[in-house]
Amino acid sequence: MFDLAIIGGGPAGYVAAERAGAKGLKVLIFDKRALGGVCLNEGCIPTKTLLNSAKVLEYAHEAANYGVEIGSVSADFGKIMKRKDKVVRKLVAGVGAKMKHAKAEVVMAEAVIREKRGEVITISADGKDYQATRLLVCSGSEAAVPPIPGLDPAQIVTNREILQLQTLPKSLVIIGGGVIGTEFADFFNAMGTKVTVIEMLPEILTGIDEEIAAFVRSEFTKRGVDYFLNAKVTKLNGREVVFEKDGKSQSVTGEQVLLSVGRRPNVAGLGLENIGVDFTPRGVKIDSHCRTNVLNVYAAGDITGFSLLAHTASREAEVAVNHILGRKDLMRYDAIPGVVYTHPEIAGVGLTESAAKAKGLDVVVRKLPLAYAGRFIAENENKDGFCKVIAGKKYGEILGVHIVGGACSEMIWGACALIEAQLRIQDVQEIVFPHPTVSEIIKETIFQF
Repeated sequence: MFDLAIIGGGPAGYVAAERAGAKGLKVLIFDKRALGGVCLNEGCIPTKTLLNSAKVLEYAHEAANYGVEIGSVSADFGKIMKRKDKVVRKLVAGVGAKMKHAKAEVVMAEAVIREKRGEVITISADGKDYQATRLLVCSGSEAAVPPIPGLDPAQIVTNREILQLQTLPKSLVIIGGGVIGTEFADFFNAMGTKVTVIEMLPEILTGIDEEIAAFVRSEFTKRGVDYFLNAKVTKLNGREVVFEKDGKSQSVTGEQVLLSVGRRPNVAGLGLENIGVDFTPRGVKIDSHCRTNVLNVYAAGDITGFSLLAHTASREAEVAVNHILGRKDLMRYDAIPGVVYTHPEIAGVGLTESAAKAKGLDVVVRKLPLAYAGRFIAENENKDGFCKVIAGKKYGEILGVHIVGGACSEMIWGACALIEAQLRIQDVQEIVFPHPTVSEIIKETIFQF
């Protein structure tokens, strides 16, 4: 009998196991593929490893701008992919070590919920039954594959298969200009692949500040990435993508076609219906304690279909474990950061300008170029970027901070803290920021109010 059974070993599952084990709970965790989930094996970590190689390559090409002469520069795609695999293996082993430290029993097999009698939940895996008094379901998500006429899974790749390519494609057509599509566009463009992005909406990177999304698209266009916006894919003929734009049918063919049109929660086949958990194809509904409608059954991460981010999943898992332990805690979504690890990087938290206006909020917006931060100028020759802050007009409370350029992914947490603590403009103006740092741009922008 276990105190907590966890289905899914991704950022929600392994964090929950680690936190619960540290508090003395007897924990069981199932995963049918590999510990670390999509994030570690097929998403966050491998893509960021590839993008770092692309950044190093870009730095090498631009070395002369900083007075450094290094001769000819080239990329070895095979070695880059091997390094990606090495990084993933090392981190997967690290998660396994954490599970041992938490004294969590790990079962590498597909788990199915069988029944719930009183407080006892029975789960089957690999021909064996396991029982627990509490259950956390965090089975993640998978790439959405829409019913496009002519779509042949053998002719296209998703985020999973593209990470296993052995040779660099000469051309790549990306269907979908979201975060995943944009990050792969950045990497393959840097490697010398001809990249074309087809996006159904008016702009790439839905949910990102529109001005920042347009800025990044402009930067990528300068590098040779082709974009077709407001373009609806109507069919595929092998690796020829046919789409409709401005009432006209067009097509583009790539040596590889990446399908990147979103993700869907993994709710099927878990046996949720066997114990009465309410769910739809869009996910499992949870409350502010991450509880489902069934007593002692929790859910976290992509399976909720709400905020498909690894750090959201980890925080939801912490909230669920804290509720199990009797610690007061609530899941809040007002300060969840979003990052796109392209070059330039994008990082934002809180409301965008358009989202604030859509809510009918009376806000004030201020923006400054990153050139106002001395360190950015010192380290970024011929580069650009800016910071945008949204604040309430009446009280001056910080509602959103959005940055493009520099290592903004590493400093957005500070903006998260400002929003989480409900600080006002005048409060932030009294905080000391280290100098010289690029993070000073947040304070400098706030002094524009």
